[in-house]
Amino acid sequence: MARTVGANKADSHDRIVGAAAKAIRREGYDGTSVAEVMKDAGLTHGGFYAHFPSREAMLAEALDRAGAESLESLFGAASVRAAAENLDPLEAIVDVYLSDQHAAAVDAGCTIAALGSETRRQSPAIKKVATRRLKEFAKLLERQTASTPHAPEPLAALSALVGALVISRIVDEPALAKQVRDAAAKLVLAKPKKR
Repeated sequence: MARTVGANKADSHDRIVGAAAKAIRREGYDGTSVAEVMKDAGLTHGGFYAHFPSREAMLAEALDRAGAESLESLFGAASVRAAAENLDPLEAIVDVYLSDQHAAAVDAGCTIAALGSETRRQSPAIKKVATRRLKEFAKLLERQTASTPHAPEPLAALSALVGALVISRIVDEPALAKQVRDAAAKLVLAKPKKR
């Protein structure tokens, strides 16, 4: 019986974190309420404190989950695209990250683009998670592009990609949003000039 209770609690905890991971990308930190997360997880609000000591603890775990999911999704899709279309890894990453689908997938996409400007106002625990995930993104970029002779410095590429996605999501002109993403792709994929 205790094993079932523990399994149920772990399942409930997982559902809460999953619901919160979507909510923070969609609504931001301040827009993510415990009541809504619990409702989305199919649980009662009263059960929250059996899983987390505070809302902040939930947000930190949700950010960690969302960051892991977005990196796994990005690099998985890029690997598939690279193999299917015979692209170099950097080109595949850029295509997937700056795609129309990723730009539209706010609640499932990159946490850095969705939450970057808000994260600076959050607790040290949340900033620590964000920093770790950003470093992981840069390391994954570096590993994936190690064989690409013209690959830019990973933090520069990451900054261009994230910046373009943020800007394309805030403008109200779809054509301009696409131009911004195309310009970033061109910049990241440009071969260095010979001196």
